[in-house]
Amino acid sequence: MSNEKKLKIKDFTRRYLLITLGCVLYASGVVLFLQAGNLSGGGVTGIALIINEVSGFSTGITTFIINVPLMLWGWKVFGKEFFFSTLYVIAFSSLLMWLTDKTFLEWVPEIYGRHLLPFTDNMLINAVTGGALFGLGMGLIFRCGSSSGGTDIPVKVLKKKFRHISTGVISMVSDVIVVACSAFAYKENTLEVLFFTVLSVVVFTVVFDRVLYGGNSAKMVFIVSDKQASQAICDRVLKELDAGATFIDARGGYTGEDKKVLLCVVKPIVYPKLRDIVREEDKKAFMIVSSAKEIYGEGYLSPDKEEI
Repeated sequence: MSNEKKLKIKDFTRRYLLITLGCVLYASGVVLFLQAGNLSGGGVTGIALIINEVSGFSTGITTFIINVPLMLWGWKVFGKEFFFSTLYVIAFSSLLMWLTDKTFLEWVPEIYGRHLLPFTDNMLINAVTGGALFGLGMGLIFRCGSSSGGTDIPVKVLKKKFRHISTGVISMVSDVIVVACSAFAYKENTLEVLFFTVLSVVVFTVVFDRVLYGGNSAKMVFIVSDKQASQAICDRVLKELDAGATFIDARGGYTGEDKKVLLCVVKPIVYPKLRDIVREEDKKAFMIVSSAKEIYGEGYLSPDKEEI
């Protein structure tokens, strides 16, 4: 077997393990906290939760049924690979939600003679935990180039058109519409349910965007120093941090002296060590630090990677 084929198999296995983990987190957040806490949600999942509240019909089965026509649209727009990975997400997460329902609402009570859900009656805990698990799971799924179907498909279509808006924000707008509809389904404590449902959507959006884009972020650092110190800093950055560096020629506006500006891009976890290196080599160095949200190149994103 060639190395190229081994790498493809390794990448495929890693991708689907992350997608599977995302499904587990997504299903757990929806059933164990949002549904159990009598809270709605956004997108197709929110619609399924509303239907579950009104009729008692399974959230997992409803999610699968609504997704069928949207999946066909996804195949047409994004292609076969996206279709099959999304079909896996829908089928597996729907199965997980159905099994979780059965386990905690039927099988466990029959064995132990009592219900385990909800774990807590505190709506704040249910909203925050459910939204966070939901966002974490969906973030992993999206990072792997898939989706959970439903409104994720129109969200991805809108993202292609409005590239300056984050995926999480587009998703939140669609979620708020569904959440507003939940006011007609939840008869008791309507305002309280709406408040905590909106809170869960906000938590979902923050966590989702963090997982989706946070792994690509880094610190961009401009270090202004004299030639000798700049070279010493560069040598240590290359050796100790295994990071790249670029020299930019500059001249001091006040002194007229020749300077070297060292441009470095490092992961946030490495940045404190970079700051120590600069301090040790030149205490008079001038540093400009900013956050870089997306970086393309070796060690970061591939320029050919699809925008998410």
